[in-house]
Amino acid sequence: MPKVQINKLGTVIILSLQGRLVRGESGRLHELVPSMSGVNTLVLDLGQLSMVDAWGLGVMIELRSQMKGKGIDFKLMNVPKLIRQVLEITCLNTVFEVTAAANLSALVPPERAESGEALARCA
Repeated sequence: MPKVQINKLGTVIILSLQGRLVRGESGRLHELVPSMSGVNTLVLDLGQLSMVDAWGLGVMIELRSQMKGKGIDFKLMNVPKLIRQVLEITCLNTVFEVTAAANLSALVPPERAESGEALARCA
């Protein structure tokens, strides 16, 4: 299972994935997502993800559907070149919204803006 770091900044949850999101090495990622009360955006940070296969893409699609069903925005961030190419080949680049780390501060409520800016600088 990929390593997952969970960061909550106000109403934004960022799941930073490290490793591989592939069949046989991944648990059910959506089970790691804590209760979604009070959250309006979930961001998957793929910057440290080295590989994703069809099963991993399915996990991401399922997670996106679950979040959309709850009215929660779902975004990808720091998508590596190889994974970006996989998304383009499968036409999933039209399904997933990709945000830049610099745009994260706009997602963080004003009372947490300083934390969001610090995270954006680190990403």
